[in-house]
Amino acid sequence: MLSARDFMISGRSVAVGDKGMAATSHPAVTLAAVDMLRSGGNAVDAALCAAALQGVVDPHMMGIGGDCFALIAGKTPEPIAFNGSGRAPGKADAGRLRAEGLTSIPDDSPHAVTIPGAVDAWCRLAADHGTRTLDELFRPAIRAAEDGFLIHPRVAWDWTRFTPRIARYGLAAPVFLPGGAAPAVGDRLTHPRLGATLRAIANGGRAAFYEGAVAQEIVQVLKALGGEHEVEDFARAAGNYVEPISAGYRGYTLYECPPNGQGLAALLILRILEGFELSGLSAADRIHLLAEATKLAYYQRDAIVCDPDVVPVDTQAVLAESAIAAARGRIRLDRVLDPAQIDLPNHRDTAYISVVDRDGLAVSLINSVFSAFGSGIYAPGAGVLLQNRGAGFSLKEGHPNCLAPNKRPLHTIIPGMLMKNGKPVMPFGVMGGQYQATGHAHIVSQILDLGTGLQQASDAPRSFAFAGELQLEPTVPRDVAAELERRGHRIAWQAAPLGGCQAIWIDQERGVMLGASDHRKDGIALGL
Repeated sequence: MLSARDFMISGRSVAVGDKGMAATSHPAVTLAAVDMLRSGGNAVDAALCAAALQGVVDPHMMGIGGDCFALIAGKTPEPIAFNGSGRAPGKADAGRLRAEGLTSIPDDSPHAVTIPGAVDAWCRLAADHGTRTLDELFRPAIRAAEDGFLIHPRVAWDWTRFTPRIARYGLAAPVFLPGGAAPAVGDRLTHPRLGATLRAIANGGRAAFYEGAVAQEIVQVLKALGGEHEVEDFARAAGNYVEPISAGYRGYTLYECPPNGQGLAALLILRILEGFELSGLSAADRIHLLAEATKLAYYQRDAIVCDPDVVPVDTQAVLAESAIAAARGRIRLDRVLDPAQIDLPNHRDTAYISVVDRDGLAVSLINSVFSAFGSGIYAPGAGVLLQNRGAGFSLKEGHPNCLAPNKRPLHTIIPGMLMKNGKPVMPFGVMGGQYQATGHAHIVSQILDLGTGLQQASDAPRSFAFAGELQLEPTVPRDVAAELERRGHRIAWQAAPLGGCQAIWIDQERGVMLGASDHRKDGIALGL
């Protein structure tokens, strides 16, 4: 079903294996995951080992100061879903922020820092589904933090672009801006304080992060900047297993984590697109339809997606055929819809990991600190750089996603799991902040509608209808862009890639795995 690539065109081939596969956005991280599989660890062990290491070598993307979501398939008829996103502090007060004149939460302020959920998620998943101790899982990460790691090209490019985020507060500058500048390709960095905290977690579990000296220091740093966090907020932090949501597409089923994540938007886009025969359409038609479906889905996302513990979200009603048909009926092939206004910050800093083991256990795991280097706020004693997920809250009074005590914000990071007949077919993810839901739909459609090869689906030019613009990567042909402009799209050519993708296709009949890793990142896929 998946076509082979044209070897006369520059690109990369899929990785192939039958005893395990890992795909990540960083070579050292993929190697750590494969080494864990080689040593007998399962896919959960490999994914968590990879996540811990990536938090060291890719600190602008993820780390123990961020959040985590996961889907695990192959154990049960439906994937197991875990929500490892953090909550606002117990003293959070949207009214007070509005009284200060704010209409949104500044993404570099202490008010944007929610309680990190990644460490709790890693500990829970390791205990419930892994086979190795935290000490074993964290060894590559600790070694990299203490002995040093090399800077790779895409990491260096991002690091240079986002230097002001680190320089803002100064506490992180000695670690992340050695000599006053971003590290260059091939430079070696160490992060011993982070290594010590990882050792503490490896020995003491989640309590070493959420209780005691680490939590106390983080709270002190945040309070000094005007934050409302308390040590009690950290002590009660806990992720939870949730029921995944799903929708059918071309005979397959796509599973996503439910709100507060934006996976619902990905399902909405695909449900809308399923009413069109995309295989026979032009590139301009397909981009146009994806853009229009995205506008409709993101309008819904921004209206209703929130913490369901506070305001329940009826996902079945949103995905019902009557609602989908009404949305689909608004789309015209020859002209644009009025653009839906998206009032959330556009961030693209996330790390995604896909692993399948020899027994067919498939893991789709995503971690993030949201903005590049998160909030830029750093606890130097613990080596923890803090996320800014709270910037995803609304401050509009009465909005389902309005900031409130102990509430989770709308989340952009979403792991995906494509299944057929109750078996995993493709654990995948598309890094890229707001783009991720559209990215999921794009990858699935490329494969199931066009029969595109897995790596070629990842490599294909991307587009994103966002905030009144149609963002295009420069690989979109100019004549296609001109046709889209004629239909009313306002074209915005992108200087940075729209996200990055990792995916593993599982051929259940042959027992073979095909892995893809995006050329937009430094990553690779490796098979056993």
